[in-house]
Amino acid sequence: MGSKWRKVKLAFGLNLCVYTPRNHVADNDDEDDSPPPSERRSDAALLSPPGDWTSAPPTPSSNRLSLSKSLSRSSSKKTCSICLATMRRGDGQAIFTAECSHSFHFHCIASNVKHGNQICPVCRAKWKEIPLQGPTLEPPMGRARINPVDWHQNNDFMTVVRRLPPPRSNSARNVAPLFQAPDPAIFNDDESLDHEIDSPEKSFSSKSISDGEDDRRKVTVMTYTEVPAIAKSSTSDSFTVLLHLEAPLSNSWHNATRSDAKQPKIAQTPRAPVDLVTVLDVSGSMAGTKLALLKRAMGFVIQNLGPSDRLAVIAFSSTARRLFPLRRMSEAGRQQALQSVNSLAANGGTNIAEGLRKGAKIMEDRREKNPVANIILLSDGQDTYTVNSNAGSQNQPNYQLLLPLSIRPDEASGFKIPVHAFGFGADHDALSMHSISEISGGTFSFIETESVIQDAFAQCIGGLLSVMVKDLSIKIECVHPSIRLGSLKAGSYPNRISSNQRIGSIDVGDLYADEERDFLLSVNIPAETSSKETSLLKVKCVYNDPLTKESVTLEGKEVRIERTDLARQEDMSIEVDRQHNRIRAAEAMAQARTAAENGDLAGAVSILENMRKALSATVSAKCRDRLCASLDAELKEMQERMASRHVYEASGRAYILSGLSSHSWQRATARGDSMDGSSLVQAYQTPSMVEMLTRSQATLLGSPSAQRLLRPVWSFASQPKPR
Repeated sequence: MGSKWRKVKLAFGLNLCVYTPRNHVADNDDEDDSPPPSERRSDAALLSPPGDWTSAPPTPSSNRLSLSKSLSRSSSKKTCSICLATMRRGDGQAIFTAECSHSFHFHCIASNVKHGNQICPVCRAKWKEIPLQGPTLEPPMGRARINPVDWHQNNDFMTVVRRLPPPRSNSARNVAPLFQAPDPAIFNDDESLDHEIDSPEKSFSSKSISDGEDDRRKVTVMTYTEVPAIAKSSTSDSFTVLLHLEAPLSNSWHNATRSDAKQPKIAQTPRAPVDLVTVLDVSGSMAGTKLALLKRAMGFVIQNLGPSDRLAVIAFSSTARRLFPLRRMSEAGRQQALQSVNSLAANGGTNIAEGLRKGAKIMEDRREKNPVANIILLSDGQDTYTVNSNAGSQNQPNYQLLLPLSIRPDEASGFKIPVHAFGFGADHDALSMHSISEISGGTFSFIETESVIQDAFAQCIGGLLSVMVKDLSIKIECVHPSIRLGSLKAGSYPNRISSNQRIGSIDVGDLYADEERDFLLSVNIPAETSSKETSLLKVKCVYNDPLTKESVTLEGKEVRIERTDLARQEDMSIEVDRQHNRIRAAEAMAQARTAAENGDLAGAVSILENMRKALSATVSAKCRDRLCASLDAELKEMQERMASRHVYEASGRAYILSGLSSHSWQRATARGDSMDGSSLVQAYQTPSMVEMLTRSQATLLGSPSAQRLLRPVWSFASQPKPR
């Protein structure tokens, strides 16, 4: 049966080499030698490359790598002529069969070929085709592979070597092969969702959850006043109230046992499935190591999406093309996505607007929608097609032109599709990337060095794969008839105060698991003649639960303040002081950036230094508050990145903008050349982000723990049914 299976593969032109991880299921000597259905499906998936590739005609001399489970009985007793070890089926090692019919362990012969030896060690025949493995970042002509870096043998990623058609002699010099086939006019070919998502068995409902569990899945609303009491005779025109929100907690972070420690904790928590579109820059400046590391980072993203998540890939340079349609990340979907990413080639200019237009069109045209939808944009250059040619003034380009109208926010629906932008290297346009993310409601991350691109992606998807709250809005209403709202400090979140200053609102949007938000309100305090307390505000939150598909309304307790007969000295609340420090530091960063853009670097450094001195004198600093220490470290780093005009242009501007994005949305962003979670500058990270970041770093370091961490982050729709 084994020889018949090899003939079938030859008949279909299955000329590829696949590395598969060790099979943990014990082999049965009596089982049929034909490959199981799952492996046949995997091979079939690999036969469907992205785009319209011309199939190479099968030849008997083609190299073949037979999976260990599909080896014939006769081949199971062969010996590798290099390591002299027995080659048996089921031992988890890939076998390479050369055109001269001699077989070797794939890693043995790949190591032999790597040193330039292209002759069979047994019969001395010269090979026309050789196995490909190793650290070569760019594949040789006519070949492509999924992993452009030297992955360890015993991980769950695959290294695929496949014969590709030769390049067309009449193809345009500046057009990459992936742009040869036209895209459809309408992107309504998205793969259908798992309809079990909406079934009663797969959905959570309040009826089936105890009161305690239901409380843990609700947003927590807390309020703090700057001081607990004010004298009856005293008044204030600007009294501060802190509104603190906490998203539902991930139960696995609090209830995990030692046996659970071996499993990815994110996978234990039900979550909403995601529609994710990645818009990737493949212009000429991305050639070489940048593109190789981008492929590796995308491989990590693909491997960590669950079967109910859907992914689409857009590649852009001088133009843009949909490289991979919106598909579920099932086993076959992941294989096809990896092949599509592997086909990326760098060439041409940088047309960010066209890439975003295609990405937005995928979101617009999709027939079905997952609860969470986001776009990830990565670029290492400046748009040379839209902004420069259409802006009225080169000094003040209109970056809104880069963002399609369909994903720009409007007052009726708020932010539609957030774009999380990643500026790569020293030459990217930080102002345009920051503007794109700010307008759409996403975050801007600065990837200073190539080595942290995967970690930056990991932190981002760690948040996207843990959304617990959708479309959160807050309503603040004054209770006492004499009280008026003075201001709302909400960062970049849309907020409004009514004309009579009695009602305010904040549109928060989505929250990740365990994520927190803090908003400062200022109100006036009137004199009180008789009552022992004054009712200030009442807060109401409305949001959608993506798991139960229910709309949740929370009525908060009234905010009250004690009124005393005599004035007394009260210490400011440390919670309020911390948020005062955060907002003041962010304002100082914005002022310093304005000064730097105007050429006054010395003035910018002075602004940051004065802010550091002011922070050191606060109540939080004296209590050794970690947020205060983080702000001080961040301000110091910004000062160092303003040492000269060259340093500021190379990294200072992008570093400050990524910090401003983080503080304005109160969400973690990648900054600079480090993603070290122990760094004081890393603020707003959630446990889900930290875990995904740990996975990424484990794979990069080749740690044995990577074996157990490299598993999909399952959404609630893909949880196995209880028996």
